Amino acid sequence: MKKLLLLSILLFFTFHISAQETPQISTEKVWRINFLNPAVELEHPTGEYSTFSSGLGIGYGGGHPDLTYGAPGFIYIIAPFLDLQQKWFYNLNKRVQKDRTVDNNSGNFVSLRLITRGPSVAENVYRTSDYDFAFGPTWGIQRKYGKNFHLLFDVGPHYYLDTHGNGNIFPIMFQLNLGFDL
Repeated sequence: MKKLLLLSILLFFTFHISAQETPQISTEKVWRINFLNPAVELEHPTGEYSTFSSGLGIGYGGGHPDLTYGAPGFIYIIAPFLDLQQKWFYNLNKRVQKDRTVDNNSGNFVSLRLITRGPSVAENVYRTSDYDFAFGPTWGIQRKYGKNFHLLFDVGPHYYLDTHGNGNIFPIMFQLNLGFDL
């Protein structure tokens, strides 16, 4: 009985000590400046492993088949945009166990993304409306390199539409952001 009691106390202190050594992992608030599609972005924690990111800028985008017409070949639309994304990170603990950084929310995620564009600054197509929207699920990675360099890539299908009710499903929406964490 004494051995069982001694073993129980020893196990209790072992688990208690190891729990004290486990670092607290959680997402953090990060301001960013992106320069591939120039924008200012705020990523704000919504939970221990989730964030909501909002970006406002002006940048390049392609056209959607049902929302643009008039130009064969390379299509470009340069317009102001609002990009909203709820991210759920799923590998932060694994990254810490492998001694990789989770600073500035470095990790892999799944998300729901909504992006809307306004009137074009420059384009080589005709748009059915000055405003269009695209939303859908994505899978992505984001990393912090060095002191404050930021990389984000995500990809997934999306549904797009304009203010006149034109819309359809497109199999791939991707995002590539390079920038600096402030």
